[in-house]
Amino acid sequence: MSDVRYDLPLPRATHLAPGLYALSVAVPSGAGMLRHPLVEIVSATPEHRISTFHLGFDPERPNMLAAELTLPEGASKLEFQPGGNAMPRLGAVRIRRISSYEYRGQRLASGLTRLLRRPDQLLGLVPRAIGLLRTGGPRALYADLTRGGTAGASQGDYQRWIATIERLTPAALADIAASVAALHNPPLISVVMPVYNPPIALLESAIASVAGQLYPHWELCLADDGSRPETAVALRQLAASDPRIKLTQLPSNGGISAATNAAFTLATGEFIALLDHDDTLAPHALAEVALTLAEHPDAELIYSDEDKLSLSGRRYDPFFKPEFSRELFRSQNYLNHLTVLRTATVHRLGGWQPAFDGSQDYDLNLRVIETAAPGSIVHIPKILYHWRAAMGSVARGEREKTGPFDAGLRALTAHLQRTGFAGSVERAAETAYYRIRPAVKRLPLVSIIIPTRDQEGILRRCIDSITEKSTYGNFEILVIDNGSNEPAALAYLAELATRSNVRVLAYGLPFNFSAINNFAAADARGDVLVLCNNDIEVITPGWLEELVGWAMQPDIGCVGAKLYYADGTIQHAGVVLGIGGVAGHSHKYFPRSHRGYFSRLKLVQNLSAVTAACLAVRRDVFEAVGGFDAEHLSVAFNDVDFCLRVAEAGYRTVWTPFAELYHLESVSRGAEDDPQKLQRFHAEIGYMQSRWTLTNDPYYSPHLTLEREDFSLALQPRPAITKSQ
Repeated sequence: MSDVRYDLPLPRATHLAPGLYALSVAVPSGAGMLRHPLVEIVSATPEHRISTFHLGFDPERPNMLAAELTLPEGASKLEFQPGGNAMPRLGAVRIRRISSYEYRGQRLASGLTRLLRRPDQLLGLVPRAIGLLRTGGPRALYADLTRGGTAGASQGDYQRWIATIERLTPAALADIAASVAALHNPPLISVVMPVYNPPIALLESAIASVAGQLYPHWELCLADDGSRPETAVALRQLAASDPRIKLTQLPSNGGISAATNAAFTLATGEFIALLDHDDTLAPHALAEVALTLAEHPDAELIYSDEDKLSLSGRRYDPFFKPEFSRELFRSQNYLNHLTVLRTATVHRLGGWQPAFDGSQDYDLNLRVIETAAPGSIVHIPKILYHWRAAMGSVARGEREKTGPFDAGLRALTAHLQRTGFAGSVERAAETAYYRIRPAVKRLPLVSIIIPTRDQEGILRRCIDSITEKSTYGNFEILVIDNGSNEPAALAYLAELATRSNVRVLAYGLPFNFSAINNFAAADARGDVLVLCNNDIEVITPGWLEELVGWAMQPDIGCVGAKLYYADGTIQHAGVVLGIGGVAGHSHKYFPRSHRGYFSRLKLVQNLSAVTAACLAVRRDVFEAVGGFDAEHLSVAFNDVDFCLRVAEAGYRTVWTPFAELYHLESVSRGAEDDPQKLQRFHAEIGYMQSRWTLTNDPYYSPHLTLEREDFSLALQPRPAITKSQ
């Protein structure tokens, strides 16, 4: 790694006013030595690095570096970092102000060029574009073309987010420091760091990030786990630089848990924060923790958002996390960094266990959540930790280390045994994470409720897929006929009525999805209700086992499935509140194979709501909340309202990717396009907005957009409300 940098020679009379800029730097020779060329924006007095942008090679001009920058107020100069060990001779430097229209046009052109270079993606472009225009308008299509088929933040978007929304300016940091100074009885926070042979420069950077904290009430507890002599010498010198740094040096390498326990014995603070020996804390990290503790004095576990840090110091790949989701945490250790624990709790639980080395923190956090009181797990929705992508680090990719997966599997299995959860754990397909299979000790009768009208072919395909593909052995099908009059449909309904496990019920009132399902539920005989649209087709033979397994958990209410359009793109992967004003579907139109935002398309997780196009719920839960709201929500959003009322009653909603079905989406109902339907639709939107707070979905970060369903960054900030779960 190299810290070589120097002021970028800008043209004379360049005024760095706030706004969007296009920057280009000619590299006539030595381009090969550039690894991760960066440009940093530096403020005036006191000198402070505001944000960093990656410089990429222009594909049309191979000796030209280019970037689009967002300059905030106070920018005084630009610094260039080649990212290598030598400084190349630079040619002409050009910077010019661009309009937002030009910026968007350039991104759109880049997106289209990228598509044209991938013929395999062109086939589905037209239907995908039509779908995006229909549901989200031009903004949705633009976002899809410019994000290149990925979930989350592009590097350029993230650098703009750092500059315009995170905004760690000197003034902002001074405000945080002032808030800390006003705290009554601020806690001592012990930063625990086991050390074993990191690069000295990275170790120094990690320790410097603690020494540079805005929050002064900290101690750094270091345990040298038998490192090489030069590391041991460096540690002793660093420990001597500040009386708040404590050091113990172990005689030989004992492993990560032993070293962490040794560092923990030095801790005298009320809380501990975990830091790896080559990562860094944001300068306001401990201050934000202390301020959060002032608001949540009973917190047992606090975690923050995080990003990654390249060897050249470039921040990238931000992880904006949900509030605490037990099922997601059982699928992946998404709490990870920064994690803060109550010292007394760690003592009570016996610290870190060597049997789980590699996933020792996951094991400890699983033990913490088992006994944590409601409201004591708190998320800080801010990037407070920078995870170094060093060689061999898990930050570089899930395949860098295989041991942690096996250790995590053992830790999760032990957790389920301690909590009495009947089930097994295995690797989630196509990931390095986990899948829990709940064990169904008995096969409760399942009532599959299917409202329908005419459309014999659609209904037949739905029924055939259920009866021919399902491996679950105990279900009945209730077909609710809402006024069919087509001869083929009537004949098929008569045929269905002769089957032993199918009942056809007539509902003669005007269409009201909520009332129809309530009517059917009252006649259903099953302990579990599975609500299905008539345009659903089964893909996964074990879909009912998966849905029922989760629905039978005593604290689980609604369970949703993974649904696809006919072309294999995602129609439903759970519901996100606030998108489009009420709610939208997570990862809509993503390819079936896509892993989604930090693998969320592949993992069981808690969400605020799931669609009733395929929804499982125990009968007792359905009846406890009074079923669906037939008065206010006859067609739209009744499933969202139902899930929220179930959550109000104390149950969690689960979405699983391991029950897969096709959903042709309202084939028999048609479009909502006549005046009467539109009037009803807007009335239902108004009811939902008056009944529920929809802009702060706990399972969707306030830093992610409500304008699209792709988990991209929000263009405008929303209040980041710290919640406890």
